[in-house]
Amino acid sequence: MLTAVPVPAVLRVTPGVATGALLLAPLAALPLGAVVGAILWGGAQTTVPALAVAVVALGVLALGTRALHLDGLSDVADGLTASYDRERSLAVMKSGTAGPAGVVAIVLVLGAQAAALATFVGDVRSAVVAGAAVCASRAALWITCATGVPPARPDGLGSTFTGRVPGWWTLLGWAGLAAAATLVHPWRGPLAVGLAALVVILLVGRAVRRFGGVTGDVYGAAIELALLTLLVALAGAWT
Repeated sequence: MLTAVPVPAVLRVTPGVATGALLLAPLAALPLGAVVGAILWGGAQTTVPALAVAVVALGVLALGTRALHLDGLSDVADGLTASYDRERSLAVMKSGTAGPAGVVAIVLVLGAQAAALATFVGDVRSAVVAGAAVCASRAALWITCATGVPPARPDGLGSTFTGRVPGWWTLLGWAGLAAAATLVHPWRGPLAVGLAALVVILLVGRAVRRFGGVTGDVYGAAIELALLTLLVALAGAWT
């Protein structure tokens, strides 16, 4: 669900399996974070423009997830702009096609991510921070799937994973990320984590009001927006 890295098939997703997958989401993204960091560091050793290196890194990241999260971002944007009718919005999100709002959302988010990520093309520390941001962005699932957040549909990905993360884990997990971010910068690090959490909370609140709950598409949109927030807020924080 989180990467294209092949693993043994899980034939039955029990509540325990679903919860474990969500809690370990940032760790599951470690291979992707490592690849992104390697590309940024390697690109810094060449004369390739930093923005071009960042675009390549984001392209590889998209391949590493089969663009699943970007698809969610597109569908959520289309659903929010298609209609104020809940069922109509959910139908648009489930159709699988990208409308104008979805395309614009992807262009803007990827463009902003690339611009911010270009500032991480440099030394090893910069690359490590960028890779860590990729992993940390997956903690968005600790909010979208927290206890008390309802699924928008009785079927689909949302019904399987929504509400599986204990509230105490969500709070302690994000607090732990904020504490770890002090290693990047004593105040900008925790601020970046706090802003990312706030963005995800606002998205979840909007989804609950408009769709009646969250879906798998909301998961993907939350991850992409969390990554964007972290990259922008942390850009150049250690210079």
